[in-house]
Amino acid sequence: MYQVMLVEDDARLADLVTEYLAGYEFKVDVVSRGDEAVGRFKAAPPDIVVLDLMLPGLDGMVVCRQLRDLSEVPILIMTAREDSYDEVSLLEQGADDFINKPVQPRVLLARLRALLRRAQNKQPSDMLVFGNLSIATSDRTVTWRGEPCVLSNTEYKLLLVLAESAGTVLSRDALLKKMRGIEFDGLDRSIDNSISKLRRKFDDAESEKIKTVWGEGYLFSPSAWG
Repeated sequence: MYQVMLVEDDARLADLVTEYLAGYEFKVDVVSRGDEAVGRFKAAPPDIVVLDLMLPGLDGMVVCRQLRDLSEVPILIMTAREDSYDEVSLLEQGADDFINKPVQPRVLLARLRALLRRAQNKQPSDMLVFGNLSIATSDRTVTWRGEPCVLSNTEYKLLLVLAESAGTVLSRDALLKKMRGIEFDGLDRSIDNSISKLRRKFDDAESEKIKTVWGEGYLFSPSAWG
């Protein structure tokens, strides 16, 4: 599930977009004022931003520039303007694409998917990023909420195996084979112990980031890392 931050003061349009995208595994966080957008972005970084231009509190063009200074997150502008000068200005401010109002939901969905694919292709092949979690396989560094996270060798290997199979349930047997090349004998509790340690280090007391699927194994939830 992808996280979308929709900055739009038209409540009816925001509800329409939220309801439509929910059917395609997009979770939408609506911000109705331009001067609240940056704070919300910092608190809960999304996978993509959909940004209106005409906003109370702060103009959409200014918001676009401020967000781009913070992140390379894809920014899709919704605009009722047809001025090519505005489009050029927004590209210079860091926007990635435009969609005209009135918004056609299917077109919006297609644009979002295209921008997300483009963003994924731009990521370094040695970097896994899930919200506030980054794993660099080249130097085995892990960053959580902007700070380095110190992991043991076993914890790092387990986190990497889980992250590389994000969204897929992995049994203890599968985890041990990927980590050590051995099979689970039904007695080895090292996986469970390491899972508990990872949860503590990543504030996962509710087991939302690394889920336990009873009778099957563990699942790394890609959308739960904020």
